[in-house]
Amino acid sequence: MPALPDPSKLPIERVRNPRTGELDYAMPVYGPAEAQAVVDTLRAAQPAWSARSVTERLAVLEALAHALLAQPAALIDAISIDTGRRAESVIELHSVVGILRRWVEETPALLALPQQSRSRTAHISIEQRSVPYGVAVMISPWNFPLLLSLIDAVPALAAGNAVLIKPSEATPRFVPVLRELIAGVPGLAAVLQLVTGPGSTGEALVRACDMVCFTGSVKTGRRVAAVAAEAFVPAHLELGGKDPAIVCADADLPRAARALAWGSMGSAGQSCMSIERCYVERCVLPQFLERLTAEVGALRHAWPQASSGPIGPIIAAVQEPVVRRHLEEALAQGARALTGGRVVNHGGGAWCEPTVLVDVHHGMAVMREESFAAILPVIAFNSDDEAVALANDSEYGLSACVFSSDLDRARRIAGRLQAGAVSINDAALTAMVYDAAKQSFKMSGLGGSRMGGASLARFYRQQAFLINDGTPSPWWFPAADQAS
Repeated sequence: MPALPDPSKLPIERVRNPRTGELDYAMPVYGPAEAQAVVDTLRAAQPAWSARSVTERLAVLEALAHALLAQPAALIDAISIDTGRRAESVIELHSVVGILRRWVEETPALLALPQQSRSRTAHISIEQRSVPYGVAVMISPWNFPLLLSLIDAVPALAAGNAVLIKPSEATPRFVPVLRELIAGVPGLAAVLQLVTGPGSTGEALVRACDMVCFTGSVKTGRRVAAVAAEAFVPAHLELGGKDPAIVCADADLPRAARALAWGSMGSAGQSCMSIERCYVERCVLPQFLERLTAEVGALRHAWPQASSGPIGPIIAAVQEPVVRRHLEEALAQGARALTGGRVVNHGGGAWCEPTVLVDVHHGMAVMREESFAAILPVIAFNSDDEAVALANDSEYGLSACVFSSDLDRARRIAGRLQAGAVSINDAALTAMVYDAAKQSFKMSGLGGSRMGGASLARFYRQQAFLINDGTPSPWWFPAADQAS
């Protein structure tokens, strides 16, 4: 079996701390040769993993869940430094444990396809098999480094693939800690590895693997899709969002305001499923804004301690100028900040103030581009038709939400929205609810659902054995001894 590269002997790249701005971590950089070596090692081990029974594979995944819960402190500490926040890091780890246990519970039934059935062609029987792709590569972003590294890796492993994860180069500190936990689970390290490096490392992995799952920006997703097409491997892409909320006049306004404060400001808005646009029926706009600004205005930064407030720093340095530009351009074009409105510095890190904007329009970048920050612009609407038109006026279609006390009305509006998942009388539920199948619309992604039981099917191909029972098929040529 090929040997794995030694991370301590690789070149390094310095990584920024989002709370301090200091380059305080040395990340090993896997080049194309090292990336290929890891893929080769996994590919050599994958057939034995696939040959194990589903029960045996799931027992290994259950053991990983136990390991995460038995030794959570080091991993939570590493994720907290990666992201500059604490509470979300605890939630992130427990979400991963929930994902592991969900697949341990659900996989047996999902993979229990009928072993044999009769074809409509009378003398043919069919046997169905699920054949894993081989080596599945997961390229994950910086906003939830552990969760989004494993959300696709777990079902891929359950289906019999070997998995290689490349997390974002902005958040690599959790990698050695997770490696150590994986190494403590018998049989897992042979089929689950992590590598670190920049975009070029990811490109090398896409060219070397058998399938890829990518989570990140539309710009990078396009490149992943192009490279995957060249390599002729399937790619599943979960990309950006500019998720809209629609608040009807008959909604429970206090509930809507509280839900949208969390849906837009949670994780400092650094989630593809954050609410980034809000449309409110005009007749209740003043009342709603009063409640929303009270909720958002009460939020504080997680500074000087991570426990000082719920709003963390801007994690990736590349995002800071985007956030500044969105705010500055909007304010220069006539928008008003009812709360917040600035990017400020604490201890060397950049922090977006929790912001509610009004007097905005769809010509502004803050209404069209993904801000990925604690910013919520609000616009009035006069009719359901107008609300739907505004919500759909975007290149994105990841998710959305609708608030109305009339569920039939909410469903009618939701059914017209160009989004993969619509929360009703709540916000950003797809960030927490993983068992509803949904696909991304428009530029928000490509490929099968990563949620629900249907997501397991992304990680295997269907193979059929078509078995003749001994009856001559009617379409054969006549037997030689019958030919005239």
